[in-house]
Amino acid sequence: MPAESGVSTLFSARALQALIASGPPLVVLDASFDLTDAAAGERAYLDAHLPGALYVHLDRDLCGAKTGRNGRHPLPERAAFAATAGRLGITSMTQVVVYDRQGSMFAARVWWMLRWLGHAPVAVLDGGLAAWQSAGGAVDNDRVLAKAQPAYPITAEPSPLVRTVDADTLQSQLGRIALIDARAPERFRGEVEPLDTQAGHIPGARNRFFRDNLGADGRFKSADALRAELLPLTDARPATEVVHQCGSGVTACHNLLAMAVAGIDGSALYAGSWSEWSSDPSRPIARG
Repeated sequence: MPAESGVSTLFSARALQALIASGPPLVVLDASFDLTDAAAGERAYLDAHLPGALYVHLDRDLCGAKTGRNGRHPLPERAAFAATAGRLGITSMTQVVVYDRQGSMFAARVWWMLRWLGHAPVAVLDGGLAAWQSAGGAVDNDRVLAKAQPAYPITAEPSPLVRTVDADTLQSQLGRIALIDARAPERFRGEVEPLDTQAGHIPGARNRFFRDNLGADGRFKSADALRAELLPLTDARPATEVVHQCGSGVTACHNLLAMAVAGIDGSALYAGSWSEWSSDPSRPIARG
């Protein structure tokens, strides 16, 4: 359910319109992307975007260097992303609202990464560009220039609510944590694998396709509905014993956002996800 006055989960289109009209410091980010066409999101942004929105590119802005063994979308160093946030004009006092055209799958990654820096006032536009236009919001096609700031002042360590685990740690914890995989069911079962070298899933993982967090209108389900659907996947474990993963650490953030909306904040992200795990032949794989 949209947090009309909140800053840390979802904004409705109406709430964002009101915020823009009131004039506080605000950065709007368009994170649209296509995993099979890395230029498609930016083309869509240049065709139509929220007035004043800046574009962030998954590969250029939200990832670190790829080694072939660390997944398709590895996290950058926090200091590198702090510099990116500053370049986008984000200060510790800036409200950030992120959206995309893909059911918030990429917007959620930005939401999680800004929280990873320690930035609290960040939310996803519930329903994305379609919801904005349905609410009568205008769009334009100008390329917007950021009002650059110094690198974001990150804390020494991320918040305990925003945690990561690496592959070795995860493997040592299998069977003692709840592991939730955000990929489509057929990929989870290992029936198809369009992006990575091996099909299957991490042993013990349970499947929660990220799109199941959304209603028919493309907006997130209510907090109560999400809680009822997500809690059974945790095996009654606290959020500190829950890890989320997907193909490459992107749609897992959608499930992390859904957990936060549901009031179950604090689980961890395995950022390398299946693309990293499956690249190492020594790691176990399950199918079915």
